[in-house]
Amino acid sequence: MSENVTTLLKVLADPSRRAIFERLCRGGELTVVVLTEHAGISQPAVSKHLGVLKRAGLVNDRQDGRKTHYSPKPRALGPLTDWAAEMNGFWEARFDDLEDLLKRTDQ
Repeated sequence: MSENVTTLLKVLADPSRRAIFERLCRGGELTVVVLTEHAGISQPAVSKHLGVLKRAGLVNDRQDGRKTHYSPKPRALGPLTDWAAEMNGFWEARFDDLEDLLKRTDQ
């Protein structure tokens, strides 16, 4: 597993961070204030999570006066989706092999 995939898994393992990223993916560009409204955590905690998401390359930020707007970078998930597809192929092949083995043993 690549270091990039490991980083993405670690970053998205946190449920609050994952929820923030999902909200950005669904809502587009949002401010910290808007993200905090339904996060169930404090504004400083939301800001800290956004910093982790930004360092992982999952979000962009844009200053507009005193407000910071965050937007998702869903393409940054590419290495993770590639890894998941690879693992899916790996397990499908194993299950096909197991099915063939079971068919042979039933005969």
